[in-house]
Amino acid sequence: MLRRIFSYFHQYRKYLVVTVICVVAESFFELVIPLMMADIVDVGVANGDTSYIIHKGLQMVGCAILALLLGIGSARFAALSGQGLGAELRKEEYRRLQAFSFSNIDHFQLSSLVTRLTSDVTSIQNSVSSGLRPVCRSPVMLFVATGMAFSINRNLAMVFLVALPVLGFLLFWIIFHVRPLYTRMQTAMDAVNRIVQENLTAIRVVKAYVRGDYETLKFAEVNDHLTFQSEKAFRLASLNMPALQFVMYGTILSILWFGGGMVQVGTMKVGELTGILSYVMQILNSMMMLSGVFMMVTRSLASARRIVEVLDEEPEITDQNAREIQVERGEITFDHVYFKYNREAPEYVLSDISFHIEAGQTIGIVGQTGSAKSTLVQLIPRLYEATKGEIRIDGRPVNQYPLVHLRDAIAMVLQKNTLFSGTLRDNLRWGKEDATDEEILEACRIAGADEFLGRLAHGLDTEMGQGGVNVSGGQKQRLCIARALLKHPKVLILDDSTSAVDTATEARIRSQLAEKLPQMTKIIIAQRISSVRHADRILILDDGKLCGEGTHEELLAGNAIYQEIYESQKEGAEL
Repeated sequence: MLRRIFSYFHQYRKYLVVTVICVVAESFFELVIPLMMADIVDVGVANGDTSYIIHKGLQMVGCAILALLLGIGSARFAALSGQGLGAELRKEEYRRLQAFSFSNIDHFQLSSLVTRLTSDVTSIQNSVSSGLRPVCRSPVMLFVATGMAFSINRNLAMVFLVALPVLGFLLFWIIFHVRPLYTRMQTAMDAVNRIVQENLTAIRVVKAYVRGDYETLKFAEVNDHLTFQSEKAFRLASLNMPALQFVMYGTILSILWFGGGMVQVGTMKVGELTGILSYVMQILNSMMMLSGVFMMVTRSLASARRIVEVLDEEPEITDQNAREIQVERGEITFDHVYFKYNREAPEYVLSDISFHIEAGQTIGIVGQTGSAKSTLVQLIPRLYEATKGEIRIDGRPVNQYPLVHLRDAIAMVLQKNTLFSGTLRDNLRWGKEDATDEEILEACRIAGADEFLGRLAHGLDTEMGQGGVNVSGGQKQRLCIARALLKHPKVLILDDSTSAVDTATEARIRSQLAEKLPQMTKIIIAQRISSVRHADRILILDDGKLCGEGTHEELLAGNAIYQEIYESQKEGAEL
């Protein structure tokens, strides 16, 4: 798994290599210093040789300066490689998200995807930036310093053979128990992000229903759970330092006890004891840094697992069967189509749907709430994939069209209208990047958006704000229709996208679409009969099944569901 994560270093791999070289060289110069110190004590001080002491002292200063410069270099290059890895992981995750179908996104919660893209990646890049140096340095210091200590006095260095296994066992026990806690902590963070995202997205609803206190309690609950999981994980992880200090001070006391006895009986020199103590401190400091890295890596493993889940998620909808063809006319056929969101679900959302739409026709789709009208039209541009049956456009199965061409030929105004931060012109150019102002204004005229453009502060240069907060619901719907028309699609799908405009404005939009775009196939989902009564044909959906089709007059004469909808709306209008 870590190998998979580290494969995304790409052009930052060179910084990784330079960091390793700097750390190894720095460790070498630091390891030489205790040997020089031992020589100063045993040769220079013992013999009163001042020139020898000065000569060795200058060598020590030179080694220390070189080690300092190499340490600065290793820290800089480690930061570059860590931040670069984080950038590449975020880029790759985001690229994968763009390839996901709605089913793939449904597999993960949106809040979890945000956490995996931000917090989890940050955890890994920080582990590299902060942990690369000790990971490279500690093994070098550990094995070389241990070897140096054995070369000075084999008997006294045997203390390490007891201390290191004890420390290794304590670290393993801590890591083994803290690892699952980090996974739970990241999952708890997902819940916090979910509550924050829901609250900010629906802040107007929260304030309208005066539910601020309720939302605060909901947040407090998930926040307390995150706090509990974090405290539990960090409480166990914090045992790392006491365990290390226990072994460190025990080792130092043992060496002083046994080494002092050796010095007294003359089997060891004072300089040798000083050198071994210096190596002990280097070894134990290395172990301290390495244990901290183990804690960091343990947390990163939980994050890496969550990131790899996103990277390994296979897009359900691909161009595997695609050919180099494009939609030419916009003729649509549903041939015994079945669909369910989860393939293990016992019931189908759509069952045995069959109908045919000629190119250029206007088709209305009506039905009670929850009858799967939106799901039906989302199968046409392959936002979802049909579970069984076949959908054809211009006589060819939709999976034979490249996704880019298919979705470019189908403009869909979703039930939930979305505008992005930026100017109105930038938003409308989502339909066509190089659209001129004349093309934009023409699309706005057809969509009925020209009526309010003159009232906006800066016309097409008006800033929309996040989500288009400075325009009304009806204005937003008309702008989204204009944006779709700029694509010059072969098929236009309006998913209840005129529900927020009055009937007179809706009639003008319908008239403009019929007059200016007669060759375009138009599919209109609506709750109001008045929105679809002039369509060439109307489809009736009920509980995911096609329960009738025909003109307004035909359905009114012979379809019970259509009659019921019509009578209820007629009665409401009269009241």
